[in-house]
Amino acid sequence: MKNKKMKIARIECDLSQEQLAEKTGVTRQTIGMIEAGKFNPSLNLCISICRTLHKTLDELFWEEEDK
Repeated sequence: MKNKKMKIARIECDLSQEQLAEKTGVTRQTIGMIEAGKFNPSLNLCISICRTLHKTLDELFWEEEDK
């Protein structure tokens, strides 16, 4: 599942994938894979991304179940 919420939050903060990667200590490819839904980040990385994007874990990583 694509992480559109993370991508939108990144764009709202006017950050490129490269800039977010630098701020969180990972590669641009890692950020791209998270946004594409091809990589599940560690909890520590999720927290770092949330702090950088000024969002909560729920806002960026909670998946709503289809009813």
